Amino acid sequence: MPNSSSISEFLLLTLADTRQLQLLHFWLLLGIYLAALLGNGLISTAVACDHRLHTPMYFFLLNLALLDLACISTTLPKAMANALWDTRNISYTGCAAQCFFFLFLFGAEYSLLTVMSYDRYVAICKPLHYGTLLGSRACATMAAAAWGTGVLHAVLHTATVFSLPLCQGNAVDQFFCEIPQILKLSCSGAYLREFGLLIFSIFIFFGCFVFIVVSYVQIFRAVLRMPSEQGRHKAFSTCLPHLAVVSLFVSAAMFAYLKPPSFSSPSLDLVVAVLYTVVPPVMNPVIYSMRNQEIKQALRKLFGDTLLRHQ
Repeated sequence: MPNSSSISEFLLLTLADTRQLQLLHFWLLLGIYLAALLGNGLISTAVACDHRLHTPMYFFLLNLALLDLACISTTLPKAMANALWDTRNISYTGCAAQCFFFLFLFGAEYSLLTVMSYDRYVAICKPLHYGTLLGSRACATMAAAAWGTGVLHAVLHTATVFSLPLCQGNAVDQFFCEIPQILKLSCSGAYLREFGLLIFSIFIFFGCFVFIVVSYVQIFRAVLRMPSEQGRHKAFSTCLPHLAVVSLFVSAAMFAYLKPPSFSSPSLDLVVAVLYTVVPPVMNPVIYSMRNQEIKQALRKLFGDTLLRHQ
């Protein structure tokens, strides 16, 4: 039986059985990847270049866009390369790196979404204290804490899982390396250390989820008490994009990791993996820019100035 010391590479799940479908998947993934790069790149550029967007909300949105860019870049390029070159392999080190960066970015993004809910709570429920509670130093500290939480989460899980003996071969039932799939390859009973970490992570996940829910209960109560319909509309328009992004992220993650084992199959796991790794980075820029006039104006100004300089 193989063990972790004798495994030099893993075999990832193929996206299709025929060469034609593999090439079709390559072009489809390439289009999705370019759309994510374009959307998140435009938001990052708009926020960085327009001084009117140098506010706490857009500072956190910039961080979210950077995390989305990095997250989709962790999984899709390797999947595209495997589809294009008709291969399945990923090196042991590459698999560990993919697990680390995916966990890091996933944890950091969820932490950041929790921080963003606090930002919306303070902006609507405590507007007079907004400048004090969310000054530039406080924002930088909270963003750094979100990124740091992701690093800690990734180090603990990756180090634990890749120190386990692997006795079930090297075939990963997913198009990228992730912790649950590597655990399936571990020897019976060897995953108890990781099980404890998983329970701790689930408690943290639900703790953040409760914080987000309580924040939005307070936000909706405050908005519904506003006498002005225009004020209510403005408050809802700044909160609904974040709420939509959180709902997309949390629902996909919960379905992926908390669904009953009887619901599990390679094809369903593949679809769910695409939902929580590919859809949020592509949709987040659309959700945030769809009805956001400030971002639209910043992009018009940016590209208008660029065109004028080239005339």
